[in-house]
Amino acid sequence: MANKYFNREMSQLEFFLRVLEEAMDERHPLLERIKFLSIFHNTLDEFFMIRASGLVEQVEAGLSEQSEDGLTATEQLRLIRERSTVLTEIAYRFFHETLQTRLAQNNIVIYNYNELTSGQKASLDAYFDEKVYPVLTPLAVDPGHPFPHISNLSLNLAIVVCDAQGEEHFARLKIPTGAILPRFVPVPLEEADDKIALTAPLDGNVGDSKFGFVWLEQLVTANLSKLFEGVDVCQTYPFRVIRDADLEIREDEAGDLLQTIETSLQRRGFGAVVNLTVNSSMPDQIKNLLIDNLEITPNEVYPVVGLLGLSDLIELNDLDLPALKDPPFKPHVPIVLRNSQNIFNAIRAQDILLHHPYDSFAPVIDFIKTAADDPDVLAIKQTIYRVGSHSPVVEELAKAAVNGKQVSTLVELKARFDEENNIEWARALEKAGVHVVYGSIELKTHCKVLLVVRKEPDGIRRYVHLSTGNYNVKTARGYTDLGFFTCNPDIGADASMLFNSLTGYSYQPKFRKLLVSPHGVREGLFQRIKREIEHAQAGRPAHIIFKINALVDFASVDMLYKASQAGVKVDLVVRTLCCLRPGVPGLSENIRVTSIVGRNLEHSRIYYFCNGGGNQQEIYLGSADLMQRNLDRRVETLFPIENAALKEHLYTNILQPYLRDNQKARVLLPDGRYDRVMPDTGEAAFDAQNWFSTHFNEVEPHLPLAQPAVALR
Repeated sequence: MANKYFNREMSQLEFFLRVLEEAMDERHPLLERIKFLSIFHNTLDEFFMIRASGLVEQVEAGLSEQSEDGLTATEQLRLIRERSTVLTEIAYRFFHETLQTRLAQNNIVIYNYNELTSGQKASLDAYFDEKVYPVLTPLAVDPGHPFPHISNLSLNLAIVVCDAQGEEHFARLKIPTGAILPRFVPVPLEEADDKIALTAPLDGNVGDSKFGFVWLEQLVTANLSKLFEGVDVCQTYPFRVIRDADLEIREDEAGDLLQTIETSLQRRGFGAVVNLTVNSSMPDQIKNLLIDNLEITPNEVYPVVGLLGLSDLIELNDLDLPALKDPPFKPHVPIVLRNSQNIFNAIRAQDILLHHPYDSFAPVIDFIKTAADDPDVLAIKQTIYRVGSHSPVVEELAKAAVNGKQVSTLVELKARFDEENNIEWARALEKAGVHVVYGSIELKTHCKVLLVVRKEPDGIRRYVHLSTGNYNVKTARGYTDLGFFTCNPDIGADASMLFNSLTGYSYQPKFRKLLVSPHGVREGLFQRIKREIEHAQAGRPAHIIFKINALVDFASVDMLYKASQAGVKVDLVVRTLCCLRPGVPGLSENIRVTSIVGRNLEHSRIYYFCNGGGNQQEIYLGSADLMQRNLDRRVETLFPIENAALKEHLYTNILQPYLRDNQKARVLLPDGRYDRVMPDTGEAAFDAQNWFSTHFNEVEPHLPLAQPAVALR
């Protein structure tokens, strides 16, 4: 309680704990728990690659300034090490002591190689000879062979071999996992295999399905003599490296942004090491050799008990065992779209709101596909941030250009970890005749906007799709997002001005409806928070509800503190990071912060302002979180929902269910801990995500097409 802000890095680690808790929650099907455990390890890896690496750079540069929460970079790194070590120990112990047993009870057995029968070993050794051996490259380390580069996130073996004279030599061997070979090697099961559970499965009826696997590195270790003939393999220890992977694009180096991004990607695997994970059994002699050659300190070594790199557990989620996964649900297609012969007719009749993944993403694809084929469509403009590796969106844009449309796309090359995909799509689009721009060097373009210009009997009309999420078919099935179709003339004009500012020299035009950052989102939200304060001071209803992914902008935190002190009720649903300390008397007693972690990744951003109550309430949706980068260093958009039916729908059928959740929600306490929300005495259990997926018909108003707008759920 010494500071009124929570530390950002500690807040993120607490989010990882909430993900880990989902893996430990027995209410989830078994393979979903495996998925959450994999996500925990994967996000922790990214945290070290991006956040911890930045702090290491600050320390190396000799910076000693305190952050807003009162901590120096050195102090934050110490806390990161302490907290991440605790979380990792919990995760490893839980997998090895609990989940691995549950897997075996459900006929999914992960063996140690030495547990296999002679017949199974013979079969796997043959697999090694045919599939694994040809891609292995042992690298000696001696005066004639310098220490090799250890690539980011690679799993390796540190090997000590002894020659005929008894001298020891060191070698490194990279385990070829990922796209090269599966980490889990299938084991042929034998009739009398007593490792398979004899009792009924605990987590679902998997029938006679039986699966056995062995870790790839154990298979490699068992066959090392084939790689080191003439010497004895004396010791073998696994280790794994995490490197700084944050790209830095400096203006003076970026005359050609595409080439600069490609060069930076090539350097990504060569960033400084920020985490060396080793098995706790590794002796100091080997550990020190790695420390010296990787140029790190002992503080950057993280010993664990068990296997390394558990993010690879996601491979098990591909098993065809529906009984051990969440039951599938069929996304809903709203009535207004089902009953309309043409999506342009539907949008012209009424604004349309989609709530993904509960509402299908297919109408968005249909919108682009119809525009690409429609002879009356003159132009299509779209921002591309993350669209995935197989994108029907991009394919339809290319087809539109081939069909003679004026197609322009802004491809954000700096979308972290999607840079390579976006480079490939940019080149494919250019080849098809699309005008491709890469946006500003200084500002990442994060807004989600699609504009279609169409010639109609009464003149030119602009159709717009705005979204809180990416144009990515895959993530649209698992991320909660909101998409909005409209042909509102003011929003259409704003979209045109936005694209002009992105592709040309137009600078900071005045928008009619949209809030656009930099500057516009911060100013627009702050004005509305101040207005809520005025309402509260005048005795009128005052209520703020923000559903966002992160709250780390300290000026925004301070504005919300002022609102609380003025008597404004503030409800914040913040998925990941929250630097605001709620429930502190005199500071934030009117602020409640919850976080929902469940089956779907919460990704939508909703900004609600009561504005004195009645019909004056305002709701904005968009791509921006309350982070300094979103508000000041990105192109973001928030768009208003002005139709009364849609606003009521958003408030009653989306925001209120999130606030009612007592199954997947955790409430943030003043000391930084998160407590799971529990039903009050006599209160029914309520899971917002489950409710969204099962209550389509109950919340979709059945208004005729003649109405100006209709809520689609």
